[in-house]
Amino acid sequence: MEYVSTRGGTGTVDFEGALFSGYAPDQGLFMPQHIPSLDGDTLQRWSSLSYRELVKELCSLFITAELVPRSTLNDLIDRAFSRFRHKDIVHLSRLKDGLNVLELWHGVTYAFKDLSLSCTGQFLQYFLEKKQKHVTILVGTSGDTGSSAIESVRGQKNMDIFVLLPKGFCTQIQELQMTTVIEDNVHVFAAHGNSDEIDEPIKELFADVDFARKYNLMSLNSVNWSRIMVQIAHHFYAYFQCAPSLDTTPLPVVEIVVPTGGGGNITAGCIAQKMGLPIRLVAAVNSNDIIHRTVQHGDFSLSESVKATLASAMDIQEPYNVERILWLLSGSDSRLIKTLMEQFSISKSLQLPEDLHRKLSETLRSCSASDKDIVRAMQRCWEENRYLLCPHSAVAAHYHYSQPDGACLHQKFSCFSFLFSTPRCCLAPASAAKFQDALLRAGLVPQVPPEIAALTVMETRSTPLERGQDWAQVLRGQIEAMAQRR
Repeated sequence: MEYVSTRGGTGTVDFEGALFSGYAPDQGLFMPQHIPSLDGDTLQRWSSLSYRELVKELCSLFITAELVPRSTLNDLIDRAFSRFRHKDIVHLSRLKDGLNVLELWHGVTYAFKDLSLSCTGQFLQYFLEKKQKHVTILVGTSGDTGSSAIESVRGQKNMDIFVLLPKGFCTQIQELQMTTVIEDNVHVFAAHGNSDEIDEPIKELFADVDFARKYNLMSLNSVNWSRIMVQIAHHFYAYFQCAPSLDTTPLPVVEIVVPTGGGGNITAGCIAQKMGLPIRLVAAVNSNDIIHRTVQHGDFSLSESVKATLASAMDIQEPYNVERILWLLSGSDSRLIKTLMEQFSISKSLQLPEDLHRKLSETLRSCSASDKDIVRAMQRCWEENRYLLCPHSAVAAHYHYSQPDGACLHQKFSCFSFLFSTPRCCLAPASAAKFQDALLRAGLVPQVPPEIAALTVMETRSTPLERGQDWAQVLRGQIEAMAQRR
């Protein structure tokens, strides 16, 4: 299995090469040169596997045994999931009105990113120990990525991690989960800017090839292929949990609703689909609706500004993983993708070619939820189920409740068609416990685990990045100083 850049300007690399890269040298994103295709017998066999075993099977398709022996791969994944609170790692809650919620948040930071980053951290450690190397990890976060990335590498002597968070755009709990980690290899920066603005200095440092090579820069944002790879398992597990039977031909379809910000999870879904999993995908976004507009109208263009919403981790204007989706749908046409992405980089506005837009709209459905929609979904789910949704999960629940099957059930009418409708699974990316302000706004009472309550009295450490400063230059200086201390 080899990997290529979506823009075609670099040679092939193996999994290790893709793992230790951020953006490819040509500013594209790494993708498998070929997507494995699974037959019905394989799907039937996999249908009884646990989430943990599914991750092992999927990773073995994308990481050769020559690079990581299968027994070692299994051990790394077992180690990655050793800190999860739920025995099944992830858990499906079957609620009223056909609302199935796949809880992806039972890791250390109560967010779905723990799943892929815990594995990625183990893969990194495996190769670094073999090669006796040190890496510098750069991460921009809109909320949950930073804390999950920190937890995956904290205390490791051969990794330093630099995390930029958008001050005032994360919840207090999200920020504390980063700033309370006092480790020599953890460096947190509180930037006075939004999620898209903090990506700019990171891109600038990666674009400086000499600097990136000297300090072994890499990323743990979902530009990193390893995260996408692990997230493919979410879709297989959701399908097997919700499909009524795998004994029919053709196999039944399951609709998977994905709360979408940077687009990593929905990209994983598109790959699962390409592998032969019979799923229908819905990208559910908040008021920052660039992906919704792209699916509906082919309009991949920035709005005037990022809107602050209750689903703050999805307050993203530039969902970089869309590039991977377009590459998949274009038939791996790297020349076309390079042209389109360079145009977008210059003008921040792009109208997709008609054929590519048609393929996208056939692959994805989409919806956009306002803060009012989010609050209503949170309230309704509580009223009907005594179940708390985080605002991001509520974006997916809003889609479910807005469909005719959910609506007629809610009105307690006989809805014969619902019995034959497509099963639906909403991915839940975070625990409601992390979003107390959103719960209070919905008139709900937060349920705060002791680990989260303890954050408010812990020591914190971060470096401010003020407007007007050259953030890239500040980061350079800190990385150089860190290297001199080693």
